[in-house]
Amino acid sequence: MTYMPCVVEGESRPADWLVTCDHAHNTVPEFVNNGSLGISAKDMERHIAYDPGASGVARALAEQLNGPYIGANFSRLVIDPNRGEDDPTLIMQLYDGTIIPANRYLDDEDRIARLEQCYRPYHSRLSELACYRNDPILISVHSFTPQFRGRAPRPWHVGVLYASDERLSGPLIVGLKAQADLCVGENQPYTGALKGDAMDRHAVQTGRLHALLELRNDLISTPEDQVKWAERLAPLLLAAANDAAR
Repeated sequence: MTYMPCVVEGESRPADWLVTCDHAHNTVPEFVNNGSLGISAKDMERHIAYDPGASGVARALAEQLNGPYIGANFSRLVIDPNRGEDDPTLIMQLYDGTIIPANRYLDDEDRIARLEQCYRPYHSRLSELACYRNDPILISVHSFTPQFRGRAPRPWHVGVLYASDERLSGPLIVGLKAQADLCVGENQPYTGALKGDAMDRHAVQTGRLHALLELRNDLISTPEDQVKWAERLAPLLLAAANDAAR
């Protein structure tokens, strides 16, 4: 069976929204150390290997917005599509207390293979999907763990990440903060100003409207919760896009 580095759904949907999920799956392709990173099955189900629940939210959100969805079909531990090619964290050797044996002594040939068979095809396909639309709006969906090992709990339910362009993220944050039951992070739990990441590459550098959403993964652990969040986010995104267009 041929390995596919990304999953695309709803390519023919007509809206200009494009929903992405950089850390959709914990897949380890067979060409990578015979399909194993050398860590336990339990670790492969943790946030270190992918973003639990994010793909379900992203797929449902794309349906709500009537635009396509694209998700990376490889673990972030194989290679992280939300990093620039020259980023030192592109292929992690240690993450949240877990050593990644298959990454510790990676040679140039193995690194290039991961770039050529995973990372670059994903970004190429994402770029194609964006270029098919007249004025695409990119939404990247991620999830975050409620607490790193040995660190304080994270209070946010949802975060909106952005760099210099606040046209969409600004009104979106306002809309989210108007929801009385939500603790909303602005550039939390991470900064959105990461040079070379997926949004920088496909939205900031091209001037497209965009936002990166971070959802706490314990809130999107079931398919039902994932759909509920998509249904909640879609009208807020539509309203934010209308504000951005004024």
